[in-house]
Amino acid sequence: MPMDLKENKYGIEKNKKFYRSLKCACAGLKVAFVEERNLRFQCVLGILAVLAGFFFELERFEWLWILLAIFLVITMELLNTVMENLVDMITEKTYHPIGKKVKDIGAAVVFINACFAVLIAGIIFLPKLVLLLQKFL
Repeated sequence: MPMDLKENKYGIEKNKKFYRSLKCACAGLKVAFVEERNLRFQCVLGILAVLAGFFFELERFEWLWILLAIFLVITMELLNTVMENLVDMITEKTYHPIGKKVKDIGAAVVFINACFAVLIAGIIFLPKLVLLLQKFL
């Protein structure tokens, strides 16, 4: 798998081409999406939230909050995946109490952000859902 760094006669340097950086970022997203079940689940929930936003015709500030919540959860899941992979690489996938602590804290970060997203979704969508249900009752 190609790395972001390349060798030259002076050693290793960071790739400075934007296209190459973008290609590496897309490769990282693809790997994470294929390997991480939670990321796929969170993406599905994000898509459902966007669809609900279109259905309820959200205002601009509501869109900002919903999109912030979605992108925070996905970003934190990606960072958690990075931490988990680094721990696995360093410990060679053997148990280590500090490795467990790092993984647990990473999972907690994702959980806190997911709770924030649920809170935002509740604040924005529940009143709209109640109004919709009142029309049919």
